[in-house]
Amino acid sequence: MVKASPRHKALSLAVFGALCATSQAHAQQAAAPAAEEEPTTLATMTVTAQKREEAMQDVPIAVTAISEQLLQDTGVRDIKDLQVLVPGMTVTSTQSEAITTARIRGIGTVGDNVGLESSVGVVIDGVYRPRNSVGFGDLGQLERIEVLKGPQGTVFGKNTSAGVINVVTRRPSYTQSAEGEVTVGNYGSMGVSGSYNDALGDAGAFNIYAAKRKRDGWMDVRTGSGPRQETDDYDQNFHTVRGKLLLEPSENLDILVAGDYTSREENCCTAVQTTVGATAAILNRLVGGQAVAAPGDDPFDRVAYSNRPTTQDIKDSGVSVEVNWDSPWFGNATLTSITAQRKWEAINGLDYDFSTADILYRNADEDESFTGFDTFSQEFRLTGSTDRIDWMVGAFYSDEDLDRTETYRIGPHYEPYLSVALLSIINPALGTSPTAPLFLSQATGRPFGTVFAGLGALDTYKQNAKSTALFTNNTWHATDALDITLGLRYTREKKTLISNYSNPNGGAGCAAMLANPSQVVAALVARGLTVAQASAAAPTVVGYGCLPWANPLHNAATRDTVQDREEKEWSGTVKAAYRWNDNIMTYASFARGYKGGGFNLDRVQSSNGLSSGGTGILPVLDTSFPGEFVDSYELGTKTTWLDGNLLLNATLFHQKYEDFQLNSFLGTSFVVRSIPEVTSQGLDAELLWQPRSIKGLMFQSGLMYADTKYGDNIPGGDFVAPTGALYKLPGAQMSFAPKWSGSASVTYEWDVGSLVARFNIGAKYVSKYNTGSDLDPEKMQDAYTVANARFGIGAQDQRWMLEFWGTNITDEDYVQVGFDGPLQNVSPAPNNPFNTFNAFLGAPRMYGVTLRVRY
Repeated sequence: MVKASPRHKALSLAVFGALCATSQAHAQQAAAPAAEEEPTTLATMTVTAQKREEAMQDVPIAVTAISEQLLQDTGVRDIKDLQVLVPGMTVTSTQSEAITTARIRGIGTVGDNVGLESSVGVVIDGVYRPRNSVGFGDLGQLERIEVLKGPQGTVFGKNTSAGVINVVTRRPSYTQSAEGEVTVGNYGSMGVSGSYNDALGDAGAFNIYAAKRKRDGWMDVRTGSGPRQETDDYDQNFHTVRGKLLLEPSENLDILVAGDYTSREENCCTAVQTTVGATAAILNRLVGGQAVAAPGDDPFDRVAYSNRPTTQDIKDSGVSVEVNWDSPWFGNATLTSITAQRKWEAINGLDYDFSTADILYRNADEDESFTGFDTFSQEFRLTGSTDRIDWMVGAFYSDEDLDRTETYRIGPHYEPYLSVALLSIINPALGTSPTAPLFLSQATGRPFGTVFAGLGALDTYKQNAKSTALFTNNTWHATDALDITLGLRYTREKKTLISNYSNPNGGAGCAAMLANPSQVVAALVARGLTVAQASAAAPTVVGYGCLPWANPLHNAATRDTVQDREEKEWSGTVKAAYRWNDNIMTYASFARGYKGGGFNLDRVQSSNGLSSGGTGILPVLDTSFPGEFVDSYELGTKTTWLDGNLLLNATLFHQKYEDFQLNSFLGTSFVVRSIPEVTSQGLDAELLWQPRSIKGLMFQSGLMYADTKYGDNIPGGDFVAPTGALYKLPGAQMSFAPKWSGSASVTYEWDVGSLVARFNIGAKYVSKYNTGSDLDPEKMQDAYTVANARFGIGAQDQRWMLEFWGTNITDEDYVQVGFDGPLQNVSPAPNNPFNTFNAFLGAPRMYGVTLRVRY
């Protein structure tokens, strides 16, 4: 268990959740003539949670909207930074920054498998993105971010059964302006960005933004005998270019063309050992030194062990065209078309064993490690209103090609390590024999060093996914006080996957044991076991000798395995909102959410060749999993106080998921399980206050309680105690699902002579939760608080500002994701002395100074 620092517990108990500042509301009022200006209050804030601009206090949805100023104050550049502002939201990444997962109310897709689409959708400027990881990068000049909680499929498209992160970047304006930023910080951090905006006559405008950021890694790496050369990890080196062109040929038509390109060439991600088991001694003997952390080492010294590079190269690019036309139809209804073409590619090297021993690895080469998405999407919406009805109808289409290449290279230490580890499992005394490293050579009859070697697995996946949907969302103003909303969506998903599994090295060791199992028994008898004991232990030896990357049964003469699935599903929502007076609105809602099924993009094997089977070596060729559904009920209130300067909102929610898609790493591969039932219920509350008596002061806070649990009955051998790998799940609190979370932010701006000063401090608290999909107690993370702060001083006309900032200013230690040490974990039982556990850590304290200039 990872413990929180005692000095932070008082702060932890005081924190709540964050929501918007006032800059957006101020901008909305600034365009009006001075004589018509209304007082700038929080009640004037607007959102587009239902694809039309509405006052946030009138929308019957639990939504957290964060303005441009607050995003800047808290240093948010991507969705991972965003979590400090949103209670009930967590964002994690694991073996590559290309694999990022967002969760809301404890619900999100778990696991490092791009075959699964996220339960939390990411939409950037109206374009749905296929995976959360595309939002992990510099998003440029942000206007606002809206986090919508609960199913949102009726309005925001596919795969939003847990919520939506709706990112809105800045549009071009007709005012000439330029902005620049220079940042320096610890870990050798340096960044520069600039933007330019201008008009193109009376009917057009454009803006362009570019940024370059670099940073040294914050993880020290012990490389052993290499070949890795980099001695740190989690560095940063990326550049981004974004541009928009706005054309307004008439008062009824506007066209927005946008394009962007991002490149990240970095090193990520190593892991540390949080629990060191008996396998460490075996690894140390193989390398003649320290191969992993020693028992008692503090994982938050941030020292990782890796002899292979973790080079990553991520490219993200795309273009989109948004057209809005106020048509002559249906009372001047607005027709909106959003067309987008996006391409995303990632290459990532990996040291699978997370040690300096050369056991398993993957080269950072396109022929060995590649994940690519090529996505076309088209959305049409026709939106209009009458005196009594606000209506919208639309259609959505997407065509996505996914290509993936996955490899496992077997290093020279694999064979001796597995030999010693197997003998140690069977009888600890056998593992200490000087000839123990020769065991698998004897069990297979092959020369030492040839049992397992070379490129063990080379698998390719080509998936095409087409999604077509028709949707409508309509609000009937039944009376001046009562609104009824009805939304409905019909979705057709069709996916085809072609998988090709091959073992370039022939899987010689496994093949030899399968061809002559008596040789395995004989080798064990030669080590002193009786025939009965050897016969009982032989299946364990064969099982470990035929792990997925070494199992030639997957090879299947390199033929293609084709899988198809098609789903046709309805989803929708019903909401009733009643405004008791100008200051109080209550609402009740029901939503049926849906996330499409798909295919597991990994080698899977079991005892019977079925995904539901127990441990075994028979390839599972049907890797499909069904769609995920949720029934969500909410009862909420939105209240306005102090003449619009205090907002207090709260929502009670109950969500029941069916066939929840759980992707678990079981030490050797990722396996998808459909969990029959998951429930999430609790309270989501938020407070915004700008005191009229203290100009420039702003409070944002929020609190979430979410009791998110697996159902009591989950079929399958993996869920049966005490040997099932996932036996801890039935009836338990879900992983990555703290019961309590909250965040708070305080901003104060004041005049200092002819200058202006601005201060912001924000923090997020989460109660304890498990960071592993199998809920091993060794992966429990204690409660912790992360706080960020920023102080700036500059010109009152905002021509320049110098800012001093820090993230995780208390240097809080916490784990993002815990996982079994690959090939170093033999039992799901707690406190097994053989088991080693690893973790991907949260970032340490960072600080620096930023100079902003504007023209």
